[in-house]
Amino acid sequence: MFRISCFADEISPDINEQINVMKELGIRFVELRSVNDKNVLDFTDDEAAAIKRAFDENGISVSSIGSPIGKVDIDCDFEKYLEKFYRAIELARFFGTRYIRVFSFYHEGKTLEQCRDKVLRRLEIMLGIAKRNGIVLCHENEAAIYGQNASECRDILCKMNDPSFRAVIDPANYILAGEYPFECLKKTHEFIEYAHIKDAIMGGEIVPAGKGDGQVGQVLDFLRWHDGMFVTLEPHLSLAGSMRGFSGKEQFAIAHSALTELLRELKIEYC
Repeated sequence: MFRISCFADEISPDINEQINVMKELGIRFVELRSVNDKNVLDFTDDEAAAIKRAFDENGISVSSIGSPIGKVDIDCDFEKYLEKFYRAIELARFFGTRYIRVFSFYHEGKTLEQCRDKVLRRLEIMLGIAKRNGIVLCHENEAAIYGQNASECRDILCKMNDPSFRAVIDPANYILAGEYPFECLKKTHEFIEYAHIKDAIMGGEIVPAGKGDGQVGQVLDFLRWHDGMFVTLEPHLSLAGSMRGFSGKEQFAIAHSALTELLRELKIEYC
C-alpha cells in the first residue's frame, strides 16, 4: 500500500483552502513547503504552531519537510547556511516527521569534478547532524544541482551509504534532465525512500501522471514492494518555478485523479 501525500501549496497559498481540497480528495498527508507564500523554513514558532494545530484538527499529518535545503550555490557561506538546516531539523521534530527533503547544491560555472568533493563534504556534515537528531535526509534529483542525473545521484547515495540519507525520485525532473526515469530508478532503487508524482514530456511540458514520458506507472509498479511508501503529488501544472510550483485546485484535482487512476490500473492499494 502507498500513502498519498501532497505539496498542498500547489492547491492554494491559503491553509484553509489547502485543507478543504485535501479533505475533499481524501488526502491525509502533506509535504510541507509553504503556507501563505511563506517558505516552511521561514515560519515563526507561532506560525508553525498554528499550522500544526490546523492540520491536527483536520486529521492531516506531515509526511516530510519539503525544504529547499541545498538549493544554493556550493560556494555559499556554509556555516551561516547551516542555521537554515538546523531550523529544518527543529521543524521536522515539531511536526512529527522523520524526513527532510534536500538537494545537492547549484554549481554554476564549475564542472562536476570541480565541485564534487565540496558537495559531498557538505552533505556529510548535514547527514551527521540529521543522524544525531533521528532525521532522514531525502535527496531529490533536480535540474542544475550536482545530483541532476542518475549517475550523479548514485554517486552521492553510495558515498553517503547511510540509512539516514535516502533518495526521493522525481520522474519529471529526470525527463527535464534528458533521462528516462525507469532507467534511472534501476541505478538508485535500493536507496529510494519515497516518490514525487510529477510527469513531463521530453522537451519540457509538465503534464499529469501517466500523460507524459516520465514512465510514472513503471516507476510505481517497480516500487510496489515498498509498503507504506509516500507518493507525493507535486503536479506543477500551472507553474514550475525553481523554488516551488503551483497547480490551483482544479488542476490539482486532475493530477490527483490521474495518480489514483494509475494506482488502480496497477492494482496498488493506497490511502
